[in-house]
Parts: sequence; C-alpha cells; structure tokens
Amino acid sequence: MQVLSTRFAEKRCRSRRLATRVSATLLFAALAVAAAEGDDFAQTVARLDTRDYDEKASVAIELVAMRHDRAGVVLSALMDGQLYRHKDSDQIVIATKADRGFDLLDALTGEDLGHVGRRDVAKIGVNNALRGTLRGLIAQLELNDPDVDARVAAIEAVGISGDESMAEALRSLRDTEPLDEVVAAIDTALALLDLDSSDPSSVLAAIAFLDSDLSAHVRTKLTGLIAESDNEDVRQSARQAIASIEARARRFEFVEHVLFGLSLGSVLVLAAIGLAITFGVMGVINMAHGELIMLGAYTTYTVQSIFPRAIEVSLFVAVPSAFLVSGLVGIGIERSIIRFLYGRPLETLLATFGVSLLLRQSVRSIYSPLNRSVTTPEWMSGLLEIADGLSITYNRLYIFFFALIVFAGLHLLLRKTRLGLHMRAVTQDRETARAMGIRTGRVDALTFGLGSGIAGVAGVALSQLTNVGPNLGQSYIVDSFLVVVFGGVGNLWGTLVSGLSLGVANKFLEPVVGAVLGKIMVLVFIIVFIQHRPRGMFPRRGRAAEA
Repeated sequence: MQVLSTRFAEKRCRSRRLATRVSATLLFAALAVAAAEGDDFAQTVARLDTRDYDEKASVAIELVAMRHDRAGVVLSALMDGQLYRHKDSDQIVIATKADRGFDLLDALTGEDLGHVGRRDVAKIGVNNALRGTLRGLIAQLELNDPDVDARVAAIEAVGISGDESMAEALRSLRDTEPLDEVVAAIDTALALLDLDSSDPSSVLAAIAFLDSDLSAHVRTKLTGLIAESDNEDVRQSARQAIASIEARARRFEFVEHVLFGLSLGSVLVLAAIGLAITFGVMGVINMAHGELIMLGAYTTYTVQSIFPRAIEVSLFVAVPSAFLVSGLVGIGIERSIIRFLYGRPLETLLATFGVSLLLRQSVRSIYSPLNRSVTTPEWMSGLLEIADGLSITYNRLYIFFFALIVFAGLHLLLRKTRLGLHMRAVTQDRETARAMGIRTGRVDALTFGLGSGIAGVAGVALSQLTNVGPNLGQSYIVDSFLVVVFGGVGNLWGTLVSGLSLGVANKFLEPVVGAVLGKIMVLVFIIVFIQHRPRGMFPRRGRAAEA
C-alpha cells in the first residue's frame, strides 16, 4: 500500500512538472510570436525610408494589413510630414519642431527620445499622390476601430469627404457590422457619396434617403445639387428634401424650446417653492430667500472641496447638507427676527433685506468675492439625444425630475404628516390652533426652516447650471416672487404650474425679442393678470384666504 502511494505521488509530481513545462513553453512561444510580430512591424516601418513613392505606398498597405496598434500613428505622421529617420541610429521617429530643432518620439513605441538639432534627422518624404493613398488607408484603419464612437466618427468623415473610393470599404463593413448605430451611419455615408454619382437614379434614391437628416453637410450637399445639377428631377427632389428638412427642424426647435422651457421652469419652481411656504403660508416677505439659495450652492462647493475624490457621489451628500445648513440659518432668522414681526409684512421685508446683506458679506469674507466653480458629476454630464437633431443636457433633465421629487415630497409632508397638519392649522387660524394646544411658535420656526431648507436644496441644483457666487440668489429672488404671486399665494400646485409656464414662456420669447425684453414682457403680463385676478391662478379658499 505504501509502495502504491509512493508511485502515485511520483506520478503526480511528474504531471505537475510536465504541466509547468508546457505552460512555460506556451508562454515563451507567445512572447516569441509577439516579438516576431514586433520585429516584422519595425522592419516594415523601416522600409518607408525610401525615395520610391510607389514603394512607400506598398509598405503603407502592408502596415494596414498587419493591424498593429501603432500603424495608424505612423501613417498619420507620414501624411503630416512628421516622420523622420534619426541619422545616428537609423531609428524611425516622429518629430515635432521646437527650439530650432525637433522633439522626438519613437514611432514604434511612442517613447520620448528628447530634443535634437535639425541636422540630426532626415525627413521621410511624401507627395500629394501618396497623401491621397495614406488618407484612404488611415480611414480604413479607423473604420475598423474597436471603439464604437471612433468608428462612427470615421464613417461620418468618409461621407463628408466625398471620397467615392471608400464606398466599397463601407459596403464591406456594413455586411459584418453588428451594431445598428454603426449601420445607420454607414447608410448615411453611402447616401452622401451617392449624391456625387453620375447616375440620376442613384442621386434621387440618396436624396429620398436623406430628406429627414438635419446634418449641416447634408443641407450643403443638397443646396449644391440645386445650383449645379443639370437634371431637373434631381433639382426638384433636392428642393423638396430641403423643405422637408426645414419643416422637421422647425418641429424639433419647437420641442426643444418646450424642453428647455420646462428645464428653466423647474429651476424657478425649486427656487420659489420654499418661498411659497414662507411668503404664501406665513405671510412673511423674506428678502433673504435668495441668500438661502446661495448658501445651498456654497454648501455644494464646500462638500466637493472636502471630498475632492468623491465628485460622483458629492451631490448625494450636498443635498441633505444644504437642506440642514439653510434650514438652520432660516430657523435662526425666524427665532431672532421674524417672530417679533408677524402681521407686519413691510417690516419683515426691511429686516430680511438687512439679513440678505449680512449673509452676502459673510460669504464674501469666508470664500472671497470671486465666483467658485462646482464640478458636475460624470453621470450628469453630456447630452441625451432624443432624436437626430433633438437633444437635452443630462444636468437639466435631472434637475427637472429633482424638482418634481421635491414638490411631491413637500406636498406629501403638508398633507400626510402631523407637522403639515399643524402648519395648515396655524395658517388658517393661529388663535384657535393655539387654543387647541398646538405650539404655534415651534410650528412657525419649523415652517420657516422648511422653506429655507428647500431654498438650500434649490442652490444645489443651481450650482450644476452656473458658477457659485455671492450674488447667485439675487438672480432668482424677483422671479421667485413672481412665480408665487402668479400661481396663487400659498398654493403649491399654483407654484408648480406658474413656474413651468413662465419658464416655457421665457424660452419662446428670448429668440424673438431677446432675454431682457422677454423678461420685461413676462413681468408686464403678470402685472396685467394680477389686476384682473389679484389672488393668482389658483387662489386659496376659505377663511385663510379672506383674512
């Protein structure tokens, strides 16, 4: 039994040694193949140093066939006249002019080789015919780039260039391309190439395919056909296509104005919804509301400064932090100033105006008067392309939904919680609420703190759209009052509807009459509207409204 165990152990050791040898052999073989491929690439690149331009073109074709990572870099350098040979080492380098000499990079590896004089290198020449060949070869390399965006960009460049020699390469790529996005780009590029065809039927088919494409180069091509084509059918079809494209562009422009208007409206709603509580529910004209928004924006900047490596999650920390900071400052204002001024709105206006000056100067002393930039997280950056020619930025889209979430949360708090019940009771009849045992002073402080906290949350949203500065809140305080008054004092639904409506109205007026005149027209409209409906679109009803 012991003998069998010994033999089994010896056999297992031999198996392990054999497996190790096989693995090592395969590894050395792979390294040898890689080294051989590297040597082949280096030798092929070295053959570019010849005076025979036909030979250079053949070598360039070989480099493309090798599919080496550096092939595109080498060919681009050759086309741009930056490929040189180092005279001492015969090394092929990429040279950039600098300080009466050249900065060198190894063409094979990209390694920095330092600075040399002009006489230390010899240029590898290129003529116009070779440049044309290189341009097509580089495009062919880019068409097979593993990165989808790079591949689409290369396909679009081929279509714009009008190089009909690339049509066959595009068709071959289309047969093997699995992604619909890339296939669509290939079809568009082929149609653009067909616009230059001598066959009228091909041109007409291409025009029919492109009659909904909003790209500028498509319009340019179609306009050129109208001016230059000898075929009346082609010219007429191009005119119809341009008319169709312009109609589609107008529809998209309308939708874009609506989307951007809702985005601006959501910012107004966020800025005004806190004021709807402090002004609409409590009857306090809080001129420091804009500065509470500013505090929320500076809180976001501070959070990002403390955690510079956590930008992607900084907003999830900044939102509750801004709510607490602005809310506590609001409670401090109410307890120290506002509580003595209830029922005297003009005096609260003057007092809170003084507070706004104090807060602005405090921020200038702490952060300096200069604007501060808040970094937008990557998940809020970029564009959401709804359709070709219609898109909206992610940050505005997120802010729109964030405003709806804040509105829904506040509405639920006022309707479904004990604090909300007490707030509504104090608003409707303070004396009766006090007689029922409700601590009206505590409710006043929490209500003012809630409205102030929401103003701070609005500041977090605004920090993603503009720079943070001491005067940030002043840009929104007037608009916030307009939204609250227009919608109906104390009515949250009125604040939502009026904010979104004014945002859309501003976006439609700005392109026509300009931003300043557009705001003036909106203001005049609200003044006229309030003359006919003093309580706004959604007036409060009951004893609270009559008081």
